[in-house]
Amino acid sequence: MPLSAGVPAPDFELLDDTNRPRKLSDYRGKNVILYFYPADDTSGCTKEACHFRDDYSAYEKADVVILGVSPDSVASHVKFKNKYQLPFPLLADIGHRVCDLHGVWGRKKFIGKEYEGVLRTTFLIDPAGTIVKVFEKVRPAEHSAELLSVLGVTN
Repeated sequence: MPLSAGVPAPDFELLDDTNRPRKLSDYRGKNVILYFYPADDTSGCTKEACHFRDDYSAYEKADVVILGVSPDSVASHVKFKNKYQLPFPLLADIGHRVCDLHGVWGRKKFIGKEYEGVLRTTFLIDPAGTIVKVFEKVRPAEHSAELLSVLGVTN
């Protein structure tokens, strides 16, 4: 089960797509969209990331930080980010420690097969570091517009 709204977002440190360590606490004072996605360069994940990219100027205007997290490697993130010109950091959660910390690693089912993986989930975190809203079972094509609406930001 994912963490709930109203609790402090746990701090963590992961390498980004430039091999630079990033801590969630580095973004205190800003609203943060922390989105967990299953894998780089897959259809749903690409759709979700590209919608964030296309709406990025609205997030910037509203001083909202976007951080994408998946269990892919830094090298995979570099390729994905370059291929789709993504303007926000992608964080490498190899071993899914941060996914576990947020309760977004679990049983999934696809075409009748069960396996463990990232449950597509987004946390909206306020400037004080508190989770204000949790989005589960995200629809990649609609998610960015949904977040902008919740934030009261027009694109």
